[in-house]
Amino acid sequence: MELVEKIKKSSVTAFISRIPKLHLAAVAGLGAILLSTQLLSNNKTPERQRTTISLPVTVSSPSIAPTIAESAPQTNSAAQWRTEKLKIRNGDTLSSLFKRAGLNDRKMMNFLAATDDKASFNKLLPGKTLEFSLNKEGDIEQLSYVLSKLERYTFSKDNERYSLEKELREPDIRIAARTGIINSSLYLAGTDAGMDDKLIMELAEIYGWDIDFALDIRKGDSFRILYEEHFLDGEKLRNGPILSAEFINQGQVFSAVRYVHTDGRSQYYTPEGKSMQKAFLRAPVDFRRISSNFNPRRLHPVTKTVKPHRGIDYAAKTGTPVWSSGDGKVIKSGYSKYNGNYVVIQHGGGVQTKYLHLHKRKVKTGQRVRQKQVIGTVGATGRVTGPHLHYEFLLNGAHRNPRTIVQKLPKAESISTKIIDDFHRQTQPLVVQLEAETATLLALNSKGSQNKAL
Repeated sequence: MELVEKIKKSSVTAFISRIPKLHLAAVAGLGAILLSTQLLSNNKTPERQRTTISLPVTVSSPSIAPTIAESAPQTNSAAQWRTEKLKIRNGDTLSSLFKRAGLNDRKMMNFLAATDDKASFNKLLPGKTLEFSLNKEGDIEQLSYVLSKLERYTFSKDNERYSLEKELREPDIRIAARTGIINSSLYLAGTDAGMDDKLIMELAEIYGWDIDFALDIRKGDSFRILYEEHFLDGEKLRNGPILSAEFINQGQVFSAVRYVHTDGRSQYYTPEGKSMQKAFLRAPVDFRRISSNFNPRRLHPVTKTVKPHRGIDYAAKTGTPVWSSGDGKVIKSGYSKYNGNYVVIQHGGGVQTKYLHLHKRKVKTGQRVRQKQVIGTVGATGRVTGPHLHYEFLLNGAHRNPRTIVQKLPKAESISTKIIDDFHRQTQPLVVQLEAETATLLALNSKGSQNKAL
């Protein structure tokens, strides 16, 4: 013990000897002041005395106090949920989606039993999303069926039941214009004008009864369109419909405007109210090029003999969809050595159309079809040199040139006199706006070209 006490005394003595004398004096002074203060506080005097003491500053490591946010417990239970976002695939069922989210069939059945709005899950659309919000126990707190950024259906747990909240948002609509001049094809001209594929195809569909975009297009043809652009929170979602358009083909002007009927149907008409839709399309396939035109004295590519070629060959990749050029009834869907897979459709007014060398047939004999319904795909069956569609058009049993005959056939109904005033009120501003917007666009493009030249 004596040895321990000696070590302690020597340690204290050594520690004190290392403290600077100035600091020792300060500590001694501080102790005296504190002692005096304590003695004074014991005397019951009516006034308190406050003494301010200045001490030498010493550097020490700062201590960091925890912030309120760090020390306060997390009270928002939603922040503790785990979210699983699953994109719906082809063939998915609600059961398979639950399993991918880590939930068994029992939890799925419990969820369905606790909601009265099961119909929302009757049709799961591929490409859409299911979002599972799960608590710490792995139970569903929320389940959202997201169809788009504009449409969402959320099931939220409330007292052991799930209530449905529908979120439907409206996009901001802006009007835009595009113009183009064709050098080789409509598709390339549309791409150069800043149009996406959907917008280009919509333009082709509007004029699909008047213009064959493989045979009729010439260099220097031009177009201009007025259309909607849809935005949400400043972000562009998609292009909306074409509102008005003008296409100049070989010097002939084709104008179209979009009219929305009182029942919500939208159709395209000329500015005078005549329907753009006709009984037959100019071309029955989404073509890229044509291998041969209508030519009664055509040299057959296989036999090298002159045989009548009473139709048009549309060369396209195998599998390209082929659609019916008009409403009608399939009177034959079969196969032969020379025609390969073929379909024959009987239309009204003594018109018959034939589609030969198909890769696959999509309709059966006796089936009724609508205009632009897919009836097969382009192929190379029968006596052919490559994949293409051979298309024939017969009127009262006689072969007619599909490129010219459709213009002479009956057209769809025009705007009735009962609604012609409403038609003009709705569409005339679109014609004027198309003129103004494209004039501005052309001026800007011209100015930009001049600046580049400088």
